[in-house]
Amino acid sequence: MSATPPAPGALAGVKVVDLSRVLGGPYATQILGDHGADVLKIEPPQGDETRAWGPPFEGGTSSYYRGVNRNKRGISLDLREDSGRETLLALLAEADILVENFKPGTLEAWGIGYATLAPRFPRLIHCCISGFGADGPMGGMPGYDAAVQAMAGLMSVNGDADGEPTRLGVPVVDMVSGLNAVIGMLLALQERARSGRGQYVDVTLFDSALSILHPHSANFLGSGDVPQRTGNAHPNISPYNMFETASGHMFLSVGNDGQFRKLCALLEVPHLCEDPRYATNRDRSVHREALRADLERLFADHDSVSLAERLVRAGVPCGPALTVDQALAHPHTQHRNMVLRQGDYAGIASPIKLSRTPSRLRRLPPGFGEHDAEVDQGVWAHEDAQ
Repeated sequence: MSATPPAPGALAGVKVVDLSRVLGGPYATQILGDHGADVLKIEPPQGDETRAWGPPFEGGTSSYYRGVNRNKRGISLDLREDSGRETLLALLAEADILVENFKPGTLEAWGIGYATLAPRFPRLIHCCISGFGADGPMGGMPGYDAAVQAMAGLMSVNGDADGEPTRLGVPVVDMVSGLNAVIGMLLALQERARSGRGQYVDVTLFDSALSILHPHSANFLGSGDVPQRTGNAHPNISPYNMFETASGHMFLSVGNDGQFRKLCALLEVPHLCEDPRYATNRDRSVHREALRADLERLFADHDSVSLAERLVRAGVPCGPALTVDQALAHPHTQHRNMVLRQGDYAGIASPIKLSRTPSRLRRLPPGFGEHDAEVDQGVWAHEDAQ
């Protein structure tokens, strides 16, 4: 008996032209491709610059590029040339979505900006990811993750209290911009089902960075007090910090009084719950340094991994501070199927788990121009079932 073929993804039948490069756009289109969209990645003659962002390299292509470009076909076009633009226009006649992250004004200079495309392709959803948008005081300026982290205030609240503003260790602005782009495109697809019309989805790194300033932005807007760096500590909750144990570090995230009582019970220190300095979160926040010292003395003889597991099972949120290799090898990572492997390819799987139409790996990241033959003069061949 033959195996039942996998169900089509939730976005099967949606055709996406991906002109984006680097991270925010490719991350967004990979999400669409993971869930069944037919994504055609179009690179300039020099290729996506991240192909060379290494080491490490896998078969001559950087791991950075391979991490955000699976489930796509790849071709090369020179949009500076008439022939390249004509091919693009032919592809857009069949497309549902165009994703691009050119500097604002670039497509307009080539005669293929939104104002030109919209009348010709009224159902097309045009998603633009840029640094700051096309207008305003910073309109048209280039935006890069770390620089926007600095400008949007993220670095001002990240790092030790007596240290300098610090970049987050992952390109969070690029990636949340990619997530916002996906949300915007799905919203536009839903609305198009009613109206029959596409629209422009405008996502900027700057807006996205501001959107994730919670709770610091809310605290400032509510009090007028400028948030400061607090290291790993939370400005509103205690104990919520990194603690040292006998074998490593562990992060403790006690969010309410009930969790604090469970912590005290597991550690067999009922006197801490009875201490008026620690009776409520408000009290613990005021006396956070004294509480930290008390807890560090208690943790000094414990193993971080085993203690964290005992606390979690007792209803106290916490986790050992694992390295990347430890996190990817964690049994729960394996249980959730969060590492995809096929041949020599390995990547992080989609975190979006759908019961009937799950994501799946259909295509490995494309080599440069790998699918040029499938796109002949703008004819978009139907994606073969895999």
